[in-house]
Order: sequence, then C-alpha cells, then structure tokens
Amino acid sequence: MDDTNQTRVTEFIIVGFPGLQDPERKAILFVVFLTLYLMILLGNLLLIGIYVADSGLHTPMYMTIFSLAIIDITLPTCTVPTMLNVFRSATYAVPIQACFTQTYFFLALGCVECFILLIMAYDRYLAICHPLHYPTKMSHRFTLKLITICWLGGFLCPIPAFSLGMTKPYCGPNKVLQCFCDYSGVLRLACADIVLSSYVALAVGMCVLFIPMFFILLSYLKIIKSVLQIVSSEGRFKAFSTCGSHLLVISIFYLTAAGVYISYRIPGNSVDLRIFGAVFQNIFPPLMNPIIYCLRTKEIRASLLKTFNVGRFYPLRTEIRSRVIA
Repeated sequence: MDDTNQTRVTEFIIVGFPGLQDPERKAILFVVFLTLYLMILLGNLLLIGIYVADSGLHTPMYMTIFSLAIIDITLPTCTVPTMLNVFRSATYAVPIQACFTQTYFFLALGCVECFILLIMAYDRYLAICHPLHYPTKMSHRFTLKLITICWLGGFLCPIPAFSLGMTKPYCGPNKVLQCFCDYSGVLRLACADIVLSSYVALAVGMCVLFIPMFFILLSYLKIIKSVLQIVSSEGRFKAFSTCGSHLLVISIFYLTAAGVYISYRIPGNSVDLRIFGAVFQNIFPPLMNPIIYCLRTKEIRASLLKTFNVGRFYPLRTEIRSRVIA
C-alpha cells in the first residue's frame, strides 16, 4: 500500500470497554480497579518485605517467590494506571511511542513470569525427587543465574514481534479497543499487511507459553510419581503441601492465560468480554499469588507473625503473668 500521502497517526485513543462508556459505570470501574491495584501492591510489597526482613527465607525457593512478587508489582503497574486514566476520562489519548513502550514491557514481563514459574517447578522437582542433590544443584548462586537468565530472556523474546509492529505505518483509525496498549489491538490499526507480524507474535507467544508449560507438567508428573512412592501418608502429605502453593500459582496463571486465548477464538463473543478476559489476566494472578503464599506456606506465615510481631505484645503479657504468679 502506498502511504506516502497519508497522515501518520501520532497518538492512539484507548477506548476501554465499548459497552461501558457512561460516566457512572466508568466511575465504578475506576473504584474497583484502583482498589484491586492497591491490594496487589500491598500484598506483594508485604511478601517482598517479609523476604528481605527474614534471613531464614533467603533460600532458592523463596528467591523465586521474591522474583515473582516483583513481577506481580511491575506487570500490573505497567497497565493498570492506563486503565484508571481511561475510566476517569471521557477520552484518553496515548502518544504512539508511549503506547508501544507499554506494549513491549507488558509482553516482556509476561515472558519473564512464564520463565520464573518454570524455575519454581524445577526447584520443587529437585527438592522432592532428588533431595540429597538439592543443596548442590540448586545453590543460591545457580538460582540467581537462572533468575537473571529469565529476566534477560523475557526482555529479548518480544523484540522480533515488537520491532515488526512498531515499524508499520499507522495512518488510519487510531482507537484501540482495549483498556491499555495491547499488541494485537494496536497492530490491527496498521496501514499495511500485518500477516507476518501476527504470525511472528503468535509463534513467540506460543513458544513462551507452552514450552515452559510442557516442562512444568513434566516436572509435576515426576513429582507426583515420586510422592506416591512414599510409604507413610504423613510423608506424602508433607511432600504435596510443600509444592501445593507453587502448583496453585502456576495453575492460576496458565488457566487464566488459556481462558483469554480461547475467548479470543470463540466466534460470537462480545468485545467487552474479550477485553475483560485480558484485564482479568493482568489483575487476578498478581492479586492471588501473595494470598496463596501467605496462607499456604508455613514459613511465610511464621515470618509474617514475627514481622508484625505479635511478639511485641505476647512477651509483655507473658512477663506480666510471670510477675503476678511470682
């Protein structure tokens, strides 16, 4: 297509939910998502604070949880402020460069999360299936290397699709049917053939999503096989509880991602429902992860009590009681 005489778009208008454009509903959405965002920040900052404050948690397993908490803060921070601006404004325009920057960080952080979940599964596999080799194979230094590779790999993976999308000419409609700058929503607005860009983005996305998922499933199949060979029921319960929180976190992430992927490919779904699926994927896992770890992980619960110190009050009561008894 010859676009030399066409006006280039300099900004995109983020529409939000097309069916929820009245001020009252947008005000409700603003309050709901602001509340959820603050809960995400509070929960994950609390998890990070517990890890930093308690040296007893400075183990490979909790290093990966710490990394996941950082992602669970940065990923919603990349998108939710845009959503809030969309909900409180009649129209919200974003410069094209800023929009693509948000798209890149959203894709990159999503890739990092997939890789971190894979490390978590590998950590549990070694701890349960090869406990004697765990201290040597999963050392602090090796875990730090793996986490660094995850972050570097996550930020490299989106570059091919991102570069193809950003170099397209944008000269036609500039309304993004999403609550933030979503890659597929922005790419549809290009005034050029997007088939190659779409296939590259799909290939990268499927590889990043399904290759880690395959190895995660393989790890947990081996974990289950190993646990079932434990003779005592107490030992089996302890082994399952050790990896239960990780498995729950992984399940929430992949089930929401799969739900969004399927919803985009079911004909007849409303645009609002598809947008809600993408927004739900951004909000729900970061909201649930700190709750799961605080409720299901005994060491974090104990550290949480120690951090808030219920010990400031109880030792005092114990001292008073001992004096009264004396």
